[in-house]
Amino acid sequence: MTATAVPSHAAAFEGASTRSFWLDRPIAPARRPPLRGRATCDLAIVGGGLTGLWAALHAKQDDPAREVVVLEANAVAEGASGRNGGFVEASLTHGLENGLRRFPDEIELLERLGHENMAGLEAFIDQHGIEADYEKTGMLIVAREPHEEVELREHAAQLREFGYDARYLNGDGVRHEVDSPTYRGALWQRTGSAIVDPARLAWGLAGAAESMGVRIHEGSQVDALRSTPGGVELRTGGATLRARRVILATNGFPPLMRSIRRYIVPVYDYVLVTEPLSAEQRAAIGWRNRQGIGDAANQFHYYRLTADGRILWGGYDAIYHFRNGVSPRLEQRFATFELLSRQFFETFPQLEGLRFSHRWAGVIDTSSRFCVMFGTGMSGKLAYAVGYTGLGVAATRFGARVALDLADGCDTERTRLRFVRSKPLPFPPEPLRYAGIQLTRRALAAADRNGGRRGLWLRTLDRLGLGFDS
Repeated sequence: MTATAVPSHAAAFEGASTRSFWLDRPIAPARRPPLRGRATCDLAIVGGGLTGLWAALHAKQDDPAREVVVLEANAVAEGASGRNGGFVEASLTHGLENGLRRFPDEIELLERLGHENMAGLEAFIDQHGIEADYEKTGMLIVAREPHEEVELREHAAQLREFGYDARYLNGDGVRHEVDSPTYRGALWQRTGSAIVDPARLAWGLAGAAESMGVRIHEGSQVDALRSTPGGVELRTGGATLRARRVILATNGFPPLMRSIRRYIVPVYDYVLVTEPLSAEQRAAIGWRNRQGIGDAANQFHYYRLTADGRILWGGYDAIYHFRNGVSPRLEQRFATFELLSRQFFETFPQLEGLRFSHRWAGVIDTSSRFCVMFGTGMSGKLAYAVGYTGLGVAATRFGARVALDLADGCDTERTRLRFVRSKPLPFPPEPLRYAGIQLTRRALAAADRNGGRRGLWLRTLDRLGLGFDS
């Protein structure tokens, strides 16, 4: 296709960098050397993203003498931790509604723990001087359809019952905040929600961990685990690490324990980032309070402003590839970027002519309950936390804490939670897995077109406690 034949909504991302905006900057730290030869430690952590780094920090805070090693296949934050939208939510359960539906008997405790966890994250950032552009902006969930207005009014009241500062804005009210002709109303959740630069957060956590004595090896993909009398042996390339305990923090990438594969599926989420907006463009849309924004629909967009005045725009088209496919070649999907570009200019027609500087994708570890799950293996010498389903920037800190409790064999308020002890319903094996996910995606899109009414397939999944989301 020649450049002159490309539609305007595709031309807007022509020539865009295919790296995550968060990672594609000269401030990225130099690569750390890989593990070489044979080594030992008390705790080995597989994965140098947010879960792995928080686990390392918790371990050192608990016992400064403990030898902790983090093994990262690529580089710190190269996975989901540096490819997400940078939305920070207090909820541990992918939102209050999901928590009420799945853990009604524990929701008050889970909400308390979630807010304590978010406060702990904020305190750590302040204490260690991590420059991660953390902003307590709150979140707007916007309604584009009449049925979404009703749902958001009800959800605002529900949030207030649990102590959130939340209110419903009518069409004029939300357009006063952010001007889009597509907005009919919005829920403005002013507490329990923030935005952050996720890569700078991860880089800051890695630096803090190293200052406490944690050893981080990048370019060290763990190929195999083997239980030994004194712990676990981890093999990476030509190197070997023996550890007394292991934590797996591998997100949506192929897990080293086969049993985990039943419970999570890797879903590709796609993102565009614009060039910096001019003063005139900013004035045309408003957005003075810099809230994070998301749609109320099943197939939803998420978007926000960056520190240098760009718009990050992602979501909607969550893609699952047959047999849990994960590969760099799946990160560039023209049809999805074209769709996102068109939807961006439908939302903000006053920005027509703006170009996108970055386009990328990342893998989300989706579970059927939409939130993190936990487990152990190798006779309790190994623990894991996976399945965050896209809202893990804050929840990873809690997930890491629980995984460390489990690896250490601690009986705590956290480990006694049904939220921690239970597992989501597993996804079926292939080819039923692929067929079921595609059917669910079509059913969700149909519900959005049909006033939110959920058809037979979605109602069946609801009764079974199954779901698909990103």
